[in-house]
Amino acid sequence: MSLKEILTSDMKQAMKDKDKETLAVLRMLKAAIQNEEIKTGNELTEDDLLTVLSRELKQRQDAKEEFAKASRDDLVAQQEAEIKVIQRYLPEPLTSEELQKIVKEAIQVTGASSMKDMGKVMSTILPKTKGRANGKEVNEMVRSFLN
Repeated sequence: MSLKEILTSDMKQAMKDKDKETLAVLRMLKAAIQNEEIKTGNELTEDDLLTVLSRELKQRQDAKEEFAKASRDDLVAQQEAEIKVIQRYLPEPLTSEELQKIVKEAIQVTGASSMKDMGKVMSTILPKTKGRANGKEVNEMVRSFLN
């Protein structure tokens, strides 16, 4: 079953269960996917779907941080609930050790030796970590290895 079919199936189940919070998040995800399909003009691949879900997750995480700064605990809780629903559909996140291994491997493959090579290293790593690691976290780890 594709990710899109799973989302549709879970959306139907949320309707049956009268789970309004989950249903709202799933509808939002489906809308984001449809918007991306309209923008690209063709059906999205599984990788593209993961990219859309990752983007939606990041938006929620950023919003959560901003709401926390503004002491809006009610909105922080809402964002956390949405994050949990989105995370159900993303692959298992990489552990720190797994990420370190991927970063070291990419540095070896590209022959990177300084911060000038950061772009080459990141372009090698990001396809491997799509949906499984935060780009900011990857960036920080690459910087620490290249310094």
